[in-house]
Amino acid sequence: MSIFTIAFDKPTNLTTVSKYTVFNGFIYFGLGIALIVWPGAIQTLFRERAFIGDEQGLFRALGMAVAIIGYYLVVGGRAGSRQTAAASVIDRLTIVPLVLLPLAIAGVFPRFLITIVITDFCLAMSTWVLVRAERKPPAYGPAGRAA
Repeated sequence: MSIFTIAFDKPTNLTTVSKYTVFNGFIYFGLGIALIVWPGAIQTLFRERAFIGDEQGLFRALGMAVAIIGYYLVVGGRAGSRQTAAASVIDRLTIVPLVLLPLAIAGVFPRFLITIVITDFCLAMSTWVLVRAERKPPAYGPAGRAA
């Protein structure tokens, strides 16, 4: 079996949380690809200052990281992994604002970074609502029978 077949294999019935995780992954993947292909979108769409030095390359590297995050969300969602959805909520509600808000306050591309924080917060909260609303799968005992 090919590694690609394994990576993109999915169960027949995905839960709403899994489908929403895949949707989030496509958003991140698309944003990452957009930053790789067109880092100047930061100035055009957000009216940020011109790049000084190698910032264009840094935004491309940021785009690569965001695209990889999106890829993992797509694969985790397609695998039906409830843990992927829950873990994505934790990091998007803690790490993202703790890193990006101080940078925005310091004047580092503030409109872009604050937009990312707000969008990420909204996607995380909606994922959290879906995770909490989803019925928990049955717990299994030592013999593999439902407890």
